[in-house]
Amino acid sequence: MGATVRVTVVLTVRNEGAFLLEWLAHHQACGVTDFLVFSNDCDDGTDAMLDRLDALGWLTHVRNPGPHPEGPQWAALKLADTHPLVTGADWLLPLDIDEFVNVHTGDRTIPMLLAALPEATAITLTWRLFGNAGVVEYRDAPVTESFTRAAPAVLYWPWRAHLFKTLVRNDGSYGKLGVHRPRAPAPDRRTARRWFDGSGQALPTAFHTKRIFSDVGRDNHALVQLNHYPLGAVESFLLKRDRGRAVHTDGGLDAGYWVERNFAAVDDRSILALDSRNLRRALHADPVLGPLHRAAVAWRHQRFRALMTDDAWRSLYGQLLMAGPSRVLDRAEAESIWKPHIPESLAKVE
Repeated sequence: MGATVRVTVVLTVRNEGAFLLEWLAHHQACGVTDFLVFSNDCDDGTDAMLDRLDALGWLTHVRNPGPHPEGPQWAALKLADTHPLVTGADWLLPLDIDEFVNVHTGDRTIPMLLAALPEATAITLTWRLFGNAGVVEYRDAPVTESFTRAAPAVLYWPWRAHLFKTLVRNDGSYGKLGVHRPRAPAPDRRTARRWFDGSGQALPTAFHTKRIFSDVGRDNHALVQLNHYPLGAVESFLLKRDRGRAVHTDGGLDAGYWVERNFAAVDDRSILALDSRNLRRALHADPVLGPLHRAAVAWRHQRFRALMTDDAWRSLYGQLLMAGPSRVLDRAEAESIWKPHIPESLAKVE
């Protein structure tokens, strides 16, 4: 593809130091050239890890302490809009730390995905939900190796399983970043925009300005999927609820959230074909990062024990222990939920 394609990922984190090194190693191996990382109100040393990574040249760290009435991720994206790593990039992708890009073409990197879709203005990276797999205790092990049970490629419910993040060309088609899709579309580029899904199919114009989830009932992952690990171990899920959500200022991380995402229908280890182990080992070997990572792991164990002294947290923990893997609904069952209530244009099933 000639010159190096500059791909900037924007990340917002709080109390996630135990997962940071794996996530960074994977995405550098995947072809991300620049990381713009915002941290807020960290208790586990995530911000110190990011300072060290910034000093090593791995990323650019911006401290963004709260409060953030609109949610910390929205606050960070507003700051990112004018940052040089964003304005100077060829492609942009806001991600969360529980999301891993999983390319299925060429050498499994983002540049190979872009080569497969050279006309694209934007590519939707649709979630593939990876469930809890019965793991109760948090342990210091790679997420991508620990959780390999996922939703099937074709899923009819829930619609949230089909949310996507957008890899967008920085060509002036959009003026602002968004959590799931770029915002502020440029009127003069309306006819030039070309959107493709993760299977390489051209998308209708509704995706250019509105949609945040892919059509249900089809495989949207032939070229690329976004491995989403929203649950993790039961203990980790409680810490996620304790941390709070990045987008919203409210909670919402309850048993209902768990049931809608705890899929274990198929085994999917495809992400392991992109080997980032050497990068990960090098990060752990750093004399500053290694101890900080271990301290973040210890903090998670200590924080879980503290939560268990409260009856409300013990109650949620018990609910999750009793909940098995989520049942995959067939098409008829799914249609009985959405078809009488949602316009067909918003819940299309092919």
